[in-house]
Amino acid sequence: MTPPIIKAMSDIAVRLTVSPAPHWRSGRTVHKMMQAHTLALVPAALMSVSMFGLASAAVIGLAGAVAVLTEVLCLRLQEREVDVDNFSALYAGILFAFLLPATAPWWLVIAGAAMTIVLGRTVFGGFGSNPICAPLVAWALCRVSWPAAMDIDMSLAGFTLNEPLYQLKHFGLGSLAQFDYKDLFLGRQLGGLGASQVAGLLAGGVFLLASKWIRWYIPVFFLAGVAGAASIFWLIDPTVHAEPLFHLLTGSTIFGAFFLATDTSSSPVGKLPQILFGLVAGSMVMVVRVYGVYPDGVPFAIMVASLLSPLLDRVRPKPFGGR
Repeated sequence: MTPPIIKAMSDIAVRLTVSPAPHWRSGRTVHKMMQAHTLALVPAALMSVSMFGLASAAVIGLAGAVAVLTEVLCLRLQEREVDVDNFSALYAGILFAFLLPATAPWWLVIAGAAMTIVLGRTVFGGFGSNPICAPLVAWALCRVSWPAAMDIDMSLAGFTLNEPLYQLKHFGLGSLAQFDYKDLFLGRQLGGLGASQVAGLLAGGVFLLASKWIRWYIPVFFLAGVAGAASIFWLIDPTVHAEPLFHLLTGSTIFGAFFLATDTSSSPVGKLPQILFGLVAGSMVMVVRVYGVYPDGVPFAIMVASLLSPLLDRVRPKPFGGR
């Protein structure tokens, strides 16, 4: 029998062992994975169009198209095979669109979708090599560069509703009487055009869990981290801080739990590292919401937690007999 080939790497703990054929094939491909993830966004996208109108569909379509075209251009410039039919660029573009207000100007959508591909993943080596979820990189750059255009409450001033987290941040707990938990669950709130559609995102997340395209450790412990940290703040001073359920139903909490934190290239691999990753990211959401200047801390919390992924992946049980 041919002995296994061991590729030498700088760290013995992360050596990759490649054995000769025959290999066991699971039948799962990048194409199928991205296709399932894109389908999981459909319920939230439909709810977004119902809530914000055709402007929401235009932003989603433009962001997806620009992301695909940018991916084609980047691959051709690198003289690599063009494989945009695997849906990965389209999926990344739609994720970025979900974080935007439905009335986002066209130039912001184009700039953000292009940055998602170029700065989010191409500069790191392409799909699967990005250390941070690519749409979050573009979102952060747009949020810092064009804060007025990215401001949800200002951009959607024509709607009679308000952004719950903005109200809590600037007007205190008393301003939350205008919100009903059922309305928040059904997406009747201001927020990212897709990130605020809680029921649709939850349906898509359950689909990904049931079809085993994502594991439950990160989403469940991300939500547990948000709920746990929110409970601590609420118990310390219930006259200042909102209930945990409010934080679960507002902002991009559900979107982050199922679609952003579970990014395959920027999240840990092992079971225990994924649990710790979810808890750290979820807890950090509440730290940003309470002490930060931005009402919704989900994007920043996941970006910071992603930087810890290489460290978290080193947390593993000691092998039997090992020292």
